[in-house]
Amino acid sequence: MKEYDILELPNGIRVVHKEVTHTKVVHCGFVLDTGSRDELAHELGIAHFWEHMAFKGTKNRRAFHILNRLEAVGGELNAYTTKEKVCFYASVLDEHFGKAFELLTDITFNSTFPEKEIVKERNVILEEMAMYHDTTEDAIQDHFDELVFPEHPLGYNILGTTDSIAQFQQDDFLKFIDRTMDPEHLIFSSIGNIPAKKVFDMAKRYLGDLRPKGTKLDRQPPSLYEPKRLVVERRDITQAHSVMGMPAPHFDHPKRLAFFMLVNLLGGPSLNSRLNLSLREKYGLVYSIEASFTPYTDAGQLGFFFATDPASLKRAEALVIKELRLLKSKKLGPLQLRQTKEQLVGQLAMGEENNMGLMLSVAKVLLDQNRIEPFDQLIKSIRAVTAEELMAVANEFLVEEQFSYLTYKPA
Repeated sequence: MKEYDILELPNGIRVVHKEVTHTKVVHCGFVLDTGSRDELAHELGIAHFWEHMAFKGTKNRRAFHILNRLEAVGGELNAYTTKEKVCFYASVLDEHFGKAFELLTDITFNSTFPEKEIVKERNVILEEMAMYHDTTEDAIQDHFDELVFPEHPLGYNILGTTDSIAQFQQDDFLKFIDRTMDPEHLIFSSIGNIPAKKVFDMAKRYLGDLRPKGTKLDRQPPSLYEPKRLVVERRDITQAHSVMGMPAPHFDHPKRLAFFMLVNLLGGPSLNSRLNLSLREKYGLVYSIEASFTPYTDAGQLGFFFATDPASLKRAEALVIKELRLLKSKKLGPLQLRQTKEQLVGQLAMGEENNMGLMLSVAKVLLDQNRIEPFDQLIKSIRAVTAEELMAVANEFLVEEQFSYLTYKPA
């Protein structure tokens, strides 16, 4: 049995479906290969603003009818924006799949951006920006993006600026969509107890008349990175919040999997990660520490995030560097290597149980790599990685002299 069924319509839209017979819920959505990095200088924040405005009116519906269409039958409608993607998605009982498909098509392709709704939603987004600024964990991540990707769209805040948000009008949204969205660069993805033929028939019905435009996004890879150390004083915190990291492999890099394994070993979600065992369990310096690897189509970012008493900051940073050096100088033994692999395999297998997350990630992978690696093959690839490969990748990419440091400390 195939893991996924894929249909490509004549206009270039691809539809990917996974039939799962043990559930009554269908997760489905559009993943568009456009995001905040595709904004022009005067458009900062417009992709995220569009995500909000998609719920505010279409050629066929007003805002209330959009919000009520699926919620009235117990479903959920949502959206989100990243640096490279905009996603509109829904979850419903399988008997209401047709309603979800039609509604998602309507908000994705027929939004009208009423001026009065733009005015109202502008205030909502300004409140969201204020909330992010007040949340130290979010603010420091956005700030760190600027250090790793200076003067580049990947370093800009997805929400935009107060000045850019204030000037958007209806025509700005229409121009952005016309310039960046193309049927050839989007995926409709679904997972649920529905045969592929039914999904594909609906796709032909709702999407078949859309015309390709031959859009080519002008994405330039970042190139200006220099390591920096920056300290920012804030009156609203009592701990020192720290990020240390650097550029990392891109999404399709041949060594990305080995690098991801190293990051997971250092600071993944498990309590036995090396950094958690050191900084929290052995020395009691942090409540939590996280290693984050964010790959994009042509770049990537590595970051280690933690908060500690200001007096312990230097010691905590030194312990992180100590663990990096250990990976670079001492090869994993057979037992450590096997445990590292099995831990990652188990985490990925549990991720496969999350049908919502899987539906979205499959579409993103298909957009970025033009293929979907079977799960069994991914497991084989993980188990084939050697200790020598991990050590070589650690030495190539975990270069402490290239680390940037961003600290928020109490004023």
